[in-house]
Amino acid sequence: MLVRFFLAAICLGILVSCNSQKDTTMEKHEFTNDLIHETSPYLLQHAHNPVNWKAWHPETLNEAKEKKKLLLISVGYAACHWCHVMEHESFEDSTVAAVMNTNFVNIKIDREERPDIDQVYMSAVQLMTGRGGWPLNVIALPDGRPVWGGTYFPKDEWMGALKQIQKIYEDNPAKLEEYATKLTEGIQSVSLVKPNPNTLIFEKDTIENAVANWAKKFDYKKGGLDYAPKFMMPNNYHFLLRYAHQSANEKLKEYVITTLNQISYGGVYDHVGGGFARYSTDEKWHVPHFEKMLYDNAQLVSLYSDAYLITKNDWYKQVVYETLDFVARELTNDEGAFYSSLDADSLTPSGKLEEGAFYVWQKPALETALGEDFPLFKDYYNINTYGLWEHNNYVLIRKESDANFVEKHEMEMDAFLQKQKKWKQLLLGIRSKRERPRLDDKTLTSWNALMLKGYADAYRVFDNAKFLKAALANAEFIKTKQLKGSGQLMHNYKNGKSTINGYLEDYAATIEAFIALYQVTFDQQWLDLSKKMIDYVHTHFYDSASEMYFFTSDEDAALVTRNIESSDNVIPASNSIMAKNLYHLSHYYSNKDYLVRSRKMLHNIQTNITEYPSGYSNWLDLMLNFTDDFYEVVIIGAAAEEKRVAVQQKYYPNKIMAGSATASTQPLLLNRFSDTDTHIFICVNNACKYPVTEVSEAFNLLNEK
Repeated sequence: MLVRFFLAAICLGILVSCNSQKDTTMEKHEFTNDLIHETSPYLLQHAHNPVNWKAWHPETLNEAKEKKKLLLISVGYAACHWCHVMEHESFEDSTVAAVMNTNFVNIKIDREERPDIDQVYMSAVQLMTGRGGWPLNVIALPDGRPVWGGTYFPKDEWMGALKQIQKIYEDNPAKLEEYATKLTEGIQSVSLVKPNPNTLIFEKDTIENAVANWAKKFDYKKGGLDYAPKFMMPNNYHFLLRYAHQSANEKLKEYVITTLNQISYGGVYDHVGGGFARYSTDEKWHVPHFEKMLYDNAQLVSLYSDAYLITKNDWYKQVVYETLDFVARELTNDEGAFYSSLDADSLTPSGKLEEGAFYVWQKPALETALGEDFPLFKDYYNINTYGLWEHNNYVLIRKESDANFVEKHEMEMDAFLQKQKKWKQLLLGIRSKRERPRLDDKTLTSWNALMLKGYADAYRVFDNAKFLKAALANAEFIKTKQLKGSGQLMHNYKNGKSTINGYLEDYAATIEAFIALYQVTFDQQWLDLSKKMIDYVHTHFYDSASEMYFFTSDEDAALVTRNIESSDNVIPASNSIMAKNLYHLSHYYSNKDYLVRSRKMLHNIQTNITEYPSGYSNWLDLMLNFTDDFYEVVIIGAAAEEKRVAVQQKYYPNKIMAGSATASTQPLLLNRFSDTDTHIFICVNNACKYPVTEVSEAFNLLNEK
């Protein structure tokens, strides 16, 4: 009966997220709560609610136990639109606040600062409701075990639910205790990974069957999957691009290219200022929730860079350059660190807060700004029924390639591209005078590492020195500010201070980024730091029962459960990235233990892959390393840098690079230096073919089967 009540009470939960909220710094505040002492932009947004919000601290939890009050835990993030809708409707309302303050210890959590807490309570809500999202609102016993939850609630539903929960707690607390025990057992089972008892073997058929199952949901016309909303899911398409290339699957390759075209033609791509919004609300990638997240842009830079290597499509190069211009302009600080996100909402000229207000255009304004160019602009960006959104606002969207467009209009490509560049500069100048979206200026190590890798990948493909400069600046920031001598990482950085012990995602992403940086610099320090971190992870995160890694360190305070993150999402699972890191470092250091660990981790996940391949694409990418040839490309000699650049101009995803201009003791380089020539060794598991001196000869060896 109690469970049915819980499910009924939260039936209005909505899987939505984006962002907003009015700037409170310009008004005099009637209320101020404990969040005023925090640094998270999201928590500070709630510091003047009448709700007595507190942050997640030991003293807060102790207060709940001492007063025997239920915990009300509300989780969101600064770029979450529906979080702020609920704030305005409920948390800024004194009547609602009175109910919350009287009966609960109220805790606000920034999910980006505390993904460990978010994971626990998101699992609980998904078990209770079959859905999840943000805002995430949970009621828990004083010891933290959840008993009720959901996502967004209208004010009346929220008030009614809180009163009913409190009444049950007063009249029949044993029922809540019983339910909390059962739900906690369920949460603990969600992330449970059991060792695979079957014979350890990886076969190409597993990958082929997974992709065939996945393909049933492909949208071959508009790209992505055949439903809305559509998320970009960069890792999915990175894997599919690689698999299509290595298996010579032209149909799959065409699908991935269609997807990349449609995403970048759509309104989810900012055609004026560069960069991507989080996802599309429709099937044609047109209208996004307008928040821009660092992690999306980081991974999409890597994806479009590799796609350029295969296609040599100049539009993909333009997307990468424009996106990195956006990151440099709006998400980078003087220390070389990257901020987290930009809000979706901003103020209109009339002072009304609206989603997308900063990014949308109205036809009369475009006609005035563009003058005689407007008819051409109108056709290119569909200032028509195809590009119309709502309230006479247009979201710029393309339908065709530049080649087709200039042919239709009988123009020269260079002339059109100059005109396009002029349009963008003009509109960017106009837009810069609008009220800007709010910035979440905290720095997260994991997301910074993803962006660092994005810059390294862009440098690898385009050989642009400014990309390497940005990558090195961020690597130095992580090395000097977030990384300790023991190999320990910190998760958060704000106002010159590093806080929060690192999570597995921080180590996984940083190690991966440092390996990528090594491969474009041949600077051994990045590999050595990666090894130090991976050894630290094994000491403090390893779970011998599952042979996987916990999301939290053994030095962190205990939560309801200690999760193991194994399924890939918008960002790949920390365990899948770590398994790939172990695989790569096993080659660099001739470390068989690393290879054994990587193989076992993949083996434990293998049973999940075929049924839900889109949730295990990074694991599938690792499986390709075991089922096909994987090369070590070793370049050593005075011209190592020159030859590295040349080798990396072709797409070989099944390789790692190692090199040096001088003699080296690194296992892959040991005893291979020559004073007379720069040699290129093509190796598989450290078994090398006869060295060559020309890059063209190396390509021939890589192309051999």
